[in-house]
Amino acid sequence: MSIRFLAITAAAGLSFVIQTSAGANSTPRAYPDDLKMAMKIGNALYDSLDAKYQQSLEPTPVRLLPMDAPKMTPTENDNLGQVSVSVGFVVLMDRIAHAKAIDQVKRGYFDKYVSSLEQGSDENPPELPDIDNPRYWQRDVMNDQSGFFNQMMGLTMAINLSHHYLGQYDKYSGQMSGELAPINNFLTMDEWETGLKAAAENSLECAFSTAGGKALFEAIGKMPHRPAWAAYIVPQNVDVKKLNKQLAKYEKQFFHGRFFHRSGQVIWGQRLN
Repeated sequence: MSIRFLAITAAAGLSFVIQTSAGANSTPRAYPDDLKMAMKIGNALYDSLDAKYQQSLEPTPVRLLPMDAPKMTPTENDNLGQVSVSVGFVVLMDRIAHAKAIDQVKRGYFDKYVSSLEQGSDENPPELPDIDNPRYWQRDVMNDQSGFFNQMMGLTMAINLSHHYLGQYDKYSGQMSGELAPINNFLTMDEWETGLKAAAENSLECAFSTAGGKALFEAIGKMPHRPAWAAYIVPQNVDVKKLNKQLAKYEKQFFHGRFFHRSGQVIWGQRLN
């Protein structure tokens, strides 16, 4: 089955899963083109890496899978590294990003949704509560949602790419029971933190702030009993508060010493079109 077919099938699945409507005569509300955006984010991350790191990766590093369960993991194609991302993972990031954006206008909404995530299905995370409320689809809320989504996807993809060019995937691929097993189940904490630092730099160079990543990690940290999909994002025993302090530190270091892309062009604040 070709990657092109998988992407087309996944795109069709996403539009079915996440569209919602407040009534028969209203315009359907959806998160537009976020599968395409996921591909663009992966391409941007690849383009910003040093050539020595690019050599181990597919030039189009994101492989979309038509799967409802949220999964993101390093894989390979013809001995080149990729990141496999399920439709369900994109849907999950959309919902967590939306919950964080709604929390700006309705305090407590984010915590309420995180609580439902902990209690929900591993395979099909719950829909957002009261999602037909028109207030939650206002332009300012959706601008925030889009920003958080891009930042979450940017950081999580960058982490998974780092597992390839840092040699971690080669080290553990033989122990991973199946192509879509979470590599975080095998990494040491030092290996995880090394990957996080490389990924933070990679995503910051592509203009993705750490705000979305910190919100995602915060959500996982609020769950005493984490869903199975959390293992695709962070190791089981990671200290989330420490993790977010590290992200803040990396972002501060970036601003003080890495304002320019290696080509010499300023890219901070650039939007992907």
